[in-house]
Amino acid sequence: MIKGAIHSIETFGSVDGPGIRFIVFLKGCKLRCKYCHNADTWDPNSEDMRTADELLDFAERYRGYWGEEGGITVSGGEPLLQIDFLIEFFKKAKERGINTCIDTALQPFDRSEPFFSKLEELMKYTDLLLVDIKHIDREEHIKLTGLPNENIQDGMMYLSEIGKPIWIRHVLVPGITDNDDYLKKTRSFIEKLSNVQKIEVLPYHSMGQHKFEALGIPYQLEGVQSPTKERVDNATRILRGEA
Repeated sequence: MIKGAIHSIETFGSVDGPGIRFIVFLKGCKLRCKYCHNADTWDPNSEDMRTADELLDFAERYRGYWGEEGGITVSGGEPLLQIDFLIEFFKKAKERGINTCIDTALQPFDRSEPFFSKLEELMKYTDLLLVDIKHIDREEHIKLTGLPNENIQDGMMYLSEIGKPIWIRHVLVPGITDNDDYLKKTRSFIEKLSNVQKIEVLPYHSMGQHKFEALGIPYQLEGVQSPTKERVDNATRILRGEA
C-alpha cells in the first residue's frame, strides 16, 4: 500500500487550476528557490502519511463545491518526487470522475528509466499541469534555485510533444527575473510549445520569509520589494506575446 507524505491540505482553493480545487501539498523538493513560500515542504519526511483512498474519501466531502470545472490539484514541494503515489492517487481519482491537476516545477524530469515510463503512466490520468518557469537562463536558474534547468525545459517540450495542456507560471522578482531580455527569451521558449493554455505572472512577495527564519535558513532576498503593477503588466504582455 503506497502512502503519500503529506504537508498540508487546502479544501477550497481558487487559484491552483480551473474552478474550485481541493489541494494536496506533498513533502519533498530538491529546488531551493530563494523566494519559496513553502520552505517547510523541502524535507521529504512527514508525520502525515495517507493512502490514495484515504485522501480521496476526504476530498469527496467537498465535491459539492467544485462545480463542473473544479477538482483536485496536487502541489508541494515537488509532487513528481512521489510519482508512484501520484499515479495511484490520480488513477483512482479518474475512476471517481475527478478532474486532476499537478502544480510542478518539473525538476525531477528525466527521459531515462524508470522515471520516464512512470511519467507516461501518470499523464494518462492527469488533465492539466501548472508548470513554473523559475528562470530561463541556466546560470541564473542555478543562482535562484540551486539546480540547472535543461531537464526542466526538456520536460516542458515533452508535455508539448504529447499535447498535455499546461498553464505556465512565472514569478516576477525585481533584480532577478524582472528583466526584459530574460522575459523575451522566456517568450521565445514558450513559442516552441503547442500546449500552453494560460500564462500567469506572479508578483514576488516575502510572505515565506518567516518560514526560512523558523527553519534557521538565511533568507537571501531580504529587502527585495514586490514588483510594481506596471512591471507585472509589462512582463505579462511580453510573455503573452503582446509586446
